[in-house]
Amino acid sequence: MSTNENRFRQFSSVEHEGQLYMTPLNFLESVTLNKPKSRRAWKSLTNKDLDTMLADTPPVWKGSSNLFRNLRERGVISYTEYLFLICILTKPHAGFRIAFNMFDADGNEMVDKKEFLVLEQIFRKKKERKEVADDVHRFDQQSLQLYGQPKSQPHSVLKKDSQHVEARGMWDVLRRGTSQVLFSDLTEHVDEKIETTLLVHFFGKKGKAELKFEDFYEFMDNLQTEVLEIEFLSYSKGLPTISEEDFARILLRYTNVDDVSEYLENLRHSLPDEKGITFEEFRSFFQFLNNLEDFAIAMQMYNFANRAIGQEEFTRAVYVATSIKLTRHLVNTVFKIFDQDHDGKLSHKEFVGVMKDRLHRGGGGVRMEEKFTSFKSCMKKQLSGK
Repeated sequence: MSTNENRFRQFSSVEHEGQLYMTPLNFLESVTLNKPKSRRAWKSLTNKDLDTMLADTPPVWKGSSNLFRNLRERGVISYTEYLFLICILTKPHAGFRIAFNMFDADGNEMVDKKEFLVLEQIFRKKKERKEVADDVHRFDQQSLQLYGQPKSQPHSVLKKDSQHVEARGMWDVLRRGTSQVLFSDLTEHVDEKIETTLLVHFFGKKGKAELKFEDFYEFMDNLQTEVLEIEFLSYSKGLPTISEEDFARILLRYTNVDDVSEYLENLRHSLPDEKGITFEEFRSFFQFLNNLEDFAIAMQMYNFANRAIGQEEFTRAVYVATSIKLTRHLVNTVFKIFDQDHDGKLSHKEFVGVMKDRLHRGGGGVRMEEKFTSFKSCMKKQLSGK
């Protein structure tokens, strides 16, 4: 079972006609928590139960950044939709417009329900293909530690092909995938019978409405804001800012950094006076992270990929690649977190290498700082002889 499949099963709480679904609350927990708050048997839904739940779904023009929090347990999200929503949280919005336009034959910036279902399938296949490559790489690393050599040679063709796909870029693959699938069997096999919260939200209870890109764009923006608000509020405790240290914890939450404490200590010593990070600063930085691929290209165009860059160069590269302006304090904080050799600059490895891991949010769900806290607690007990 893939990492995403396993996580979906772990957080889903309902099933209908043998198929598992998440509720809106399940989805929010899957991208903000390490594990479900409670584990119970899947609740079986009848057709009547499903109709009752979906009756509370508002139309897309009534959407808000509280949509999932308001619906809570009153809705269902399929596995394909789960992967699609993860893409919304971790990929630049520009790519969705490209995909949208591929289906927009008459140029009215609208798609119908069947076209949208095909669009979801494209994103699912791309996400699953990338995850296979990641799982093969992870298995290789584990085998290397155990046996001194990788064990995945039989999968070398798949691995090589997956690397080739990723090298072309997410949206290049999407363009190719969309154009290839428009007249393929994918369009014949999408299931329009099963209604979900997203489908009712986008296309109405009868499924006859068309989705405007303007409304879909607002939905993406609202979803990202909702998830970021949950993360921010979990640390701000009602205050208008979070500490720079908490910002670092959130940034490093889903990365493969071995020792988060080293980064936190680095920040404490180099930025002793706490000013705080506002929600707008917090949000702008994560919008930038969703455009990390474009930023990496901008760094290469500046010829910075093989050498470290200063704060002004970093800020300029971010703006050129994403049109996002980061505040001076935010950029300074990021440098204090990731500047491991204390030279006042960031290398490609120090920043882009670490942040690329975080873009798999929801896949592993590992909070590295929690691992360290548990380890530190264990060490204290051992040293005290308890």
